[in-house]
Amino acid sequence: MATLDAELVRLIGDERRVSTSQSVLEQHGGDLTAHAARSPEAVVFPETTEEVASVLRWCGAEGVPVVPFGAGSSLEGHVIPVSGGITLDLTRMDRVLELRPEDLTATVQPGVMRSALNLAAGRHGLFFPVDPGADASLGGMAATNASGTTTVRYGGMRAQVLALEVVLADGSTIRTGSRATKSSAGYHLSGLFVGSEGTLGVITELTLRLYGIPEHTVAARAVFPELDAACRTAVALVGAGVAVSRVELVDASTIAAVNAYKGTSYDEEPSLFLEVSGSETAVAGELEAARELAEGEGCTVFAAERDPTARARLWEARHHALFAFLARSPGKRHRATDVCVPVSELPAAIRFARATVEELGLEAAIIAHAGDGNYHVASLLDVDDPAEVAAVQRLGELVVEDALARGGTCTGEHGIGLGKIGYLEREHGDLIPLMRGIKQLLDPQGILNPGKILPAA
Repeated sequence: MATLDAELVRLIGDERRVSTSQSVLEQHGGDLTAHAARSPEAVVFPETTEEVASVLRWCGAEGVPVVPFGAGSSLEGHVIPVSGGITLDLTRMDRVLELRPEDLTATVQPGVMRSALNLAAGRHGLFFPVDPGADASLGGMAATNASGTTTVRYGGMRAQVLALEVVLADGSTIRTGSRATKSSAGYHLSGLFVGSEGTLGVITELTLRLYGIPEHTVAARAVFPELDAACRTAVALVGAGVAVSRVELVDASTIAAVNAYKGTSYDEEPSLFLEVSGSETAVAGELEAARELAEGEGCTVFAAERDPTARARLWEARHHALFAFLARSPGKRHRATDVCVPVSELPAAIRFARATVEELGLEAAIIAHAGDGNYHVASLLDVDDPAEVAAVQRLGELVVEDALARGGTCTGEHGIGLGKIGYLEREHGDLIPLMRGIKQLLDPQGILNPGKILPAA
C-alpha cells in the first residue's frame, strides 16, 4: 500500500489529493442501492487532464484497476471497485470552460454538476435539459447515458453530447466530435463513449448542447381512479403529438409516501405529472388538449400549476420519490429495476409489473417516464433476508423478460453496471463478442472499471 500511495502522490504532486482514509474509501465503495460495497485501495482527486493521463499511464503499466467516480448517484453498482485498485474522483475537475450562447453550446469538465451548468447558462437565457432527478455530475451523466423526466422532448445525454475529450487506458488523450451541431465524418465515437460506464476511457471534457429557456411553462397533475387509465393517457398524449416536455407516471403508494415525507397533500391515487412549455398561447392549447385526453380516460382531478414555486414543489416531490419510499421502512435498502418498452406497450407492461409485485408479496413502487415507455420498479428489501433478496431478484428477472418480449430493453437509463450483466447477455448475446473486441482494443489490460457491463470471459 505504501508503494501505491507513494506512486500516486508522485504522479499527482500533492499528497492532499491522494487518500487512504477509511471514511473516504468507504464513501467511494458503494452507491445508492443494495449492491454489496467494496472499498478501493486509494482515492485520487485529479484536477487536470494531464493528471488523469499520468495516473492511467502508470496504472496501465502496473495493471492497477481504475474506477472513475462522479457524484456516486448511479443505481447499478457502476462505481463499486469490485477488483480493488484506485478510484479516480473527478469532482475537482469542476470548471465551466466555455459558454458560447451564439452557438448554444457549453464546454465543461466532468465534475461540473448539472445545476452548476444551468446556473451559468441561465445568465444567457439558456439551459441544459437532461434531468435525471439527482444533481449528478455531467461526466457521470455522459458515462451512463443518463436521461430522466425531460427525455420525451429533448432526448437523453447521447443526443446532447457534441464532443468529448477522453483519456484512454494507456494514458493517451483523444478528442471526438466538434462544436458543429452535425457531422458525417467517420464513426460516431462520441456515441461510443457515452454510456460506456467508464469501461473504455475516462471522460475529462464535454461539449454539450444548450437550449433557450421557454417563454412560458405550466405543470399539471392529472389524477386517475386506476393505474391503467393513467398509462393509457400517457400513450394517448404521445400519440396525439401533444407537446409535453414531461410526462411522469406515479403510482398511489408512491404519492402516499411523498405526502408523508414532504408534508404535501396530493391525491393518493395514480397520477400523471405533466409539463408543457412554449409561448403562452401554445401552452394554453396543449394544456387543454392534455386535459381532454385525460378526462376521456376518467381523470378525476386536473390541476394546473402556473406559479413557479408550486411547479418546483411538484417536481421536487417527483424527484424525492425514492427517498420518500425508503423513509417508509427505515433500515431497509432498495433495488430499482428500470426497463423501457415501446410506448404502446406501456399499459400492459405496467399491469404485468404490478401483478408480479403482488404475487411475490413485495413492497414496491412503480414510477415511469411514461412518454418514453421507460418505467422503474423500486423494491424495498432486507439484505439479510435471503427469501426477500431472492424475491426481489426474481421480480427483476420477470420484469426484464417481459420487457424484452414486448420489443423493449433491459434498461432505459440506469445502465448495466454490476446489476444487469446477465440481462445484457439475454438482450444482446450475439453482440457480446463485438463489445468484447471494442473493450480489448481500447483497454487491453482490462484496468478500466473491471467487472462492469460485460459478462466474465
